[in-house]
Amino acid sequence: MLRHIVATVYGLAFIWIGIAHFITPENFAEIVPPLFLFPMFWAYASGAMEIAGGLAIIAPKARVYAGRFLAVFLVGVYPANLYMWTHGIPYNGTSFGTLGHSIRLVIQIILITIALYLSGDLERLTSTEDNKF
Repeated sequence: MLRHIVATVYGLAFIWIGIAHFITPENFAEIVPPLFLFPMFWAYASGAMEIAGGLAIIAPKARVYAGRFLAVFLVGVYPANLYMWTHGIPYNGTSFGTLGHSIRLVIQIILITIALYLSGDLERLTSTEDNKF
């Protein structure tokens, strides 16, 4: 039951942020590192992936793969946060200092951990059994 509640809240948060990518894509495009061409594409693409991942994590039958997807996704989008940190780029007009960016990093790690919990992989990774996967 707890896993279902966490998955629903977690999924709704991803859906909400994903929708924000379509409402104010420029806020997200600003933090895309220049190495990635077409920042508006990445803003929309990441928003679509967040919505899809959020919907999928809520569905019990898709949860294993959705959790894995969101964990990998969160690692994959971290370069935008790192670029924002190292180049002092504000998000939606708000600049974060080192403490703010450090907190964002910790939150990112927590979100990855929750994704792995929801997929069941966190339990398999911490299991002492020989056959973890």
